[in-house]
Amino acid sequence: MSATIVIRTAKLEKEYETGKDLRLRVLKGIDLEVHKGEVLIVVGPSGSGKSTLLHILGALDRPTTGTVLHNNQDLFTLSDEERARYRNRNIGFVFQFHHLLGEFTALENVAMPALLGGASLRSARLKAENLLAAVGLQERTDHRPNELSGGEQQRVAVARALMNDPALVLADEPSGNLDMDNGEKLHALLVDLAKTRGQTFVIATHNPDLAKRGSRMVRLVDGKLSTVKR
Repeated sequence: MSATIVIRTAKLEKEYETGKDLRLRVLKGIDLEVHKGEVLIVVGPSGSGKSTLLHILGALDRPTTGTVLHNNQDLFTLSDEERARYRNRNIGFVFQFHHLLGEFTALENVAMPALLGGASLRSARLKAENLLAAVGLQERTDHRPNELSGGEQQRVAVARALMNDPALVLADEPSGNLDMDNGEKLHALLVDLAKTRGQTFVIATHNPDLAKRGSRMVRLVDGKLSTVKR
């Protein structure tokens, strides 16, 4: 039985204007399928386009040409408002910097995507509590970000990314600002969530520990993608 495709790109290209009559091709004809439940690792040198690829997969950035399909829907035929709804319902983001809102507690930060999506306060709070427990922070629900360690802040960011049961979680150097011990704990957590929740991850990283934990690895070099054989 073939694996379920969560998202697929076809002939994806991305160019940026770098000056008068000058353009930089960052992505060059990317064909990629992401399958349900996998932890897909994207590696490559700095500046190779890993972040750009994740931003396009998450409908945060628009490709120059090519398609990004979810459930056979080309995301870039949607209006800006429709894409915003799509992101809220289907995509979770974990960035190198946690981007938590400092004036809100861990619980409130995690609940935010559900509240923005129209969920009731009661249901959002209950689910946020459960997610914080799942990432080992059940005792830290009422703490604000400045009262949490770097590793705890990033685990809150992971819980927030899972809040709306997204089809796909995109993580861009998620342990880039953590020390080795906290980084390894975060890596183990991400893999465990993939296994226990059937969650699909695409993770861009330079970290060799995280890279080896993925179920599949691809390398992005000079704008082109190739499979890394284990």
